[in-house]
Amino acid sequence: MAANQAAEAEGGRPARTAPTTRASRTSAKGEQTRARLIAAARTLLAGDGLARFSTRNVAALCGISHGMCHYHFQDRTDLIVAVARDIGPEWIGPMEAAVDRPGPFSERAERVIGLLTQPEGPDLSRLHSALHWFALSDDRVRDAVDGEYRRWRECFVRLFQVLADEHDGAFDPVPLGTALAAAADGLAAIQSLDARVETEASVRALVSGLAAAAVRP
Repeated sequence: MAANQAAEAEGGRPARTAPTTRASRTSAKGEQTRARLIAAARTLLAGDGLARFSTRNVAALCGISHGMCHYHFQDRTDLIVAVARDIGPEWIGPMEAAVDRPGPFSERAERVIGLLTQPEGPDLSRLHSALHWFALSDDRVRDAVDGEYRRWRECFVRLFQVLADEHDGAFDPVPLGTALAAAADGLAAIQSLDARVETEASVRALVSGLAAAAVRP
C-alpha cells in the first residue's frame, strides 16, 4: 500500500491529504465563537457593565444570538467561570515561569520581585474585583476563583521550597509562601488606591524578611 502511494506520487499524481471535514470546520468556528463570547464577557465585567452582566447582554455585545450564547455556555455562571480561567495565563502564567525557571533562590526571588513590583493593569484589576463580587454569592464562581488563587499561592510556596532545599529542608515552605501571596495581594490593593506606595521596597522587605526568618539558626 505504501509502495503504491509512493509510485503514484512519483508518477506525477498529487499525494492524497486528509480532507478538511465539516466537523473540524464546525469545531474551529465554534471555538472562535466561544473565544469571542469570553472576550465580550471580559469587556462587560471590566467596564461599567457589572450590574447589567448577563448572557443576553454578552451575546448582544458579541453580535450573536442569545441562543447561540447558551449553546456554548449553559448560564451566566458558566461564562463567568470561563473568564476566571481565561485570565489565569495573564497573571499566574508569568509568575509560574519566573519561579520554575532554573536558578538558586536568590535569582528566582529577583524575578518574582520584578513581577510583583509591576502594577496590575486597570482592566485586570477590575476583572478581579468583579470575579470576587460574584464569588460571594455563587459557589461555582467561588470554586473557580479559589482554584486560580491556589495556583497563585503555589508559586510562592515553590519559591520558598527552593530555599528550603538549599538549607536541607530546614523549614516548611507552605506558611511562608502563603504569607507572601497574601501580602502581595494586599499590597496590590493598596497600590491601586495610592500610587505613592514604595512597592519595590515593600516587596523586597517581605521576601528578604521571610527568607531570613526561615533560615535563621
